[in-house]
Amino acid sequence: MKGIILTKQLVEDSAAQEAVEEVTGQVIGEAKYVQNYITDHIPDLISFGLRVLLAIAFFLIGRKVIDWIRKIVRKSLERSSADRGVVQFVDSLLKCSLYAVLLLSIVTKFGVEPSAIAALMASGGVAIGLALQGSLSNFAGGVLILLLKPFVVGDYIIEDNHKNEGTVKEIQIFYTKLSTIDNKTIVIPNGTLSNSSLTNVTAKEKRRLDLSVGISYNADLRKAKEILSGLLEADPDILKEEERLVCVEELGDSAVILGIRAWVKTELYWTVRWRLLEEIKLTFDEKGIEIPYTQLTVTMREAGKENK
Repeated sequence: MKGIILTKQLVEDSAAQEAVEEVTGQVIGEAKYVQNYITDHIPDLISFGLRVLLAIAFFLIGRKVIDWIRKIVRKSLERSSADRGVVQFVDSLLKCSLYAVLLLSIVTKFGVEPSAIAALMASGGVAIGLALQGSLSNFAGGVLILLLKPFVVGDYIIEDNHKNEGTVKEIQIFYTKLSTIDNKTIVIPNGTLSNSSLTNVTAKEKRRLDLSVGISYNADLRKAKEILSGLLEADPDILKEEERLVCVEELGDSAVILGIRAWVKTELYWTVRWRLLEEIKLTFDEKGIEIPYTQLTVTMREAGKENK
């Protein structure tokens, strides 16, 4: 019985040893195959590595050359007194074009034939056109903005569809950047701006200032109008050669609404508006002109008097 068990154990040990030897042999074989493959292809690997290094060096040099070309073109456009938006658009277009040429040049260095690239672009033209439909629309929108000039860099605009507003800082090849009054940046596609209505607040040098002020029905109407006319006359930023008007705009439920109209320079609009509103309030308080506000009167009765 012990002999049978011993024989069985020897058989199992022999099978395990054979399995280990088989696995070891496979590992050694694969290692030799990899070693032989690397040995046989060392020249190709070295050649590929050199081409990668050359491509990286070519890209770095090309990037410097592109920056140099862009700098020369920007200075030339600025010397020719070109619009700032045109300068930004041309610079953005030039940057994309030059980088595309640089990348194609690097690809050809890896053995890809230019004819193969052209054939690939031609065969995939429809797919590329559909994929870039939005980008092409934005590009066309940027061209229309530069040609028609609904706004220029420095204008304050309001995009009517989504009510985005701000000062135009950049007109790029695909997008226009706005800077809001609280120093946020809004990026709007050129296609959206060219295909929707917008309001250019600063397109004109002058802007009309419209204010409405309510006074009590018990207040002296003529005196209030004289005060408002005097404030318009005394303000140094109100354009005296333009129309100035103080009128009764509306007879409201609890106040007589006086309308004030005057003209100011566009860049001074908010400064004059805020200053004039403060002066109206202080002067009305000083002259005894009441500005009514919504009030709630509560009448309380004693319980005993109600029963009587």
